[in-house]
Amino acid sequence: MTAHNAPYDLAVIGGGINGCGIARDAAGRGLSTYLCERDDLASATSSASTKLIHGGLRYLEHMQFRLVRESLAERDVLLRSAPHLVRPLFFILPWAPGLRPRWFLRFGLFLYDALGQRQILPASRALDLRVDPSGAPLLPAFQKGFEYADCWVDDARLVILNARDASRRGAVIDSGTRCIRARRDAGGWCLTVVSRDSSRERDVWAKVLVNASGPWVNDVMANVIDGASSHEGLRERVRLVCGSHIVVPKLFSHEKAYILQHTDRRVIFALPFEDDFTLIGTTDLDYSGDPSDACCSGEETAYLCAAVSRYFRHSVCPSDVIWTYSGVRPLYDDGASASHTVTRDYVLRVDRSSDMAPVLHVFGGKITTYRKLAESALERLREFFPDLGPSWTEVSCLPGGDFDPVDFDRHVADLLRAYPFLNARQAHRLFSAYGTCVNDLLGDASCWSDLGEAFGAGLTAREVQWMIQHEWAHSADDVLWRRSRLGLRVTRKESGALDAWIRSQVS
Repeated sequence: MTAHNAPYDLAVIGGGINGCGIARDAAGRGLSTYLCERDDLASATSSASTKLIHGGLRYLEHMQFRLVRESLAERDVLLRSAPHLVRPLFFILPWAPGLRPRWFLRFGLFLYDALGQRQILPASRALDLRVDPSGAPLLPAFQKGFEYADCWVDDARLVILNARDASRRGAVIDSGTRCIRARRDAGGWCLTVVSRDSSRERDVWAKVLVNASGPWVNDVMANVIDGASSHEGLRERVRLVCGSHIVVPKLFSHEKAYILQHTDRRVIFALPFEDDFTLIGTTDLDYSGDPSDACCSGEETAYLCAAVSRYFRHSVCPSDVIWTYSGVRPLYDDGASASHTVTRDYVLRVDRSSDMAPVLHVFGGKITTYRKLAESALERLREFFPDLGPSWTEVSCLPGGDFDPVDFDRHVADLLRAYPFLNARQAHRLFSAYGTCVNDLLGDASCWSDLGEAFGAGLTAREVQWMIQHEWAHSADDVLWRRSRLGLRVTRKESGALDAWIRSQVS
């Protein structure tokens, strides 16, 4: 195997936010890029976040100032590049007697404002919860608090849009394809892959390999990539931490969120979710075993219910829970004793043992800093690509994001005028998902029936066909739980009919 045999400059294992972000950046710099993902894009950790683009207010307690500063800068970058997916969200922080003192919270928010430089979002402010509407859902004991701004994101769609942008710049996105072996010599890498549609093995050749397999990073190092002994020290530095979330009927009618201090000094978020629900999370527990098996335990559900019930007039019980989800994060083990204090920073390691072809391993990170992680990964690989183009993603929008964030509501109104058969809720959902690409999706439709078969909750054949053709959807789960959140609204019968229809289209 020699370098001239490699049709790709870069091969990426893993179709989560980091893998797709790296593929996008690489393709935009002129590298021929291949990405394989054994399941659906964003099918694991990257669709199981708390849906926030934020600096991480609590990271200040652990003196992670660089991470907070970088995260806040990235928050503004993402708000500009994907304003349909990333939108401002105001957080209410009630002061709880007996926990962190009020002056401490005020100082932390002052520092948060200063690190963020407030280019787009407003500064934090103190609140009297006895008179402010955001205090109405809370118990009377919570009289003082603060408000600050961060952003909400549709995490799985952010992955999809990075994959779409990578693809339109020439990258090959090979979802549903597992890498079972990666062999190397001085000239490059040979990846043996198997797709879900065939048991036949095939080889993919590349000069450089990136292991962005998320919580499977250890498994890929040990069982897929050759030279396992050279990775031994890295495998010892990976700490798997599982975070679980619950969804309940909405606890408050406004569109602000809450960040709540718990008695164990952790913080719990309560977020408005899909109009009719409240999302509560997250837990942080050390995890062992297959990350695919992660689920929210009864103990975690009870913990989250108890945490929010300390604050809200309407207490939450496990029987109120409509949906749960869990994701395993592959954090870089910095020696912290408690899982919730382990750094969320990312670490990149390049291994080029004995002058063999290089592999870059990705550890840790958070969805907020994925773009910066990708940019840093490409810079680490620059020595292997002398003609690598300059960084570019900071000033480039993602598909559908070519509009000013302040014009979001105007674009929704324009959509309603262009397609008067839509109602306001449908128009808002479609523009939130597709941005300015929504007109390509709806095309020349003049009535609802022009969009084809209806599958419930406003989902039509026209939209599903778009997801199949442009977003690598292969099943009802792909459509209902990652490319939309409509799984909360459709019946089991509707889901089954959708799955059968999709399989008839992709077979």
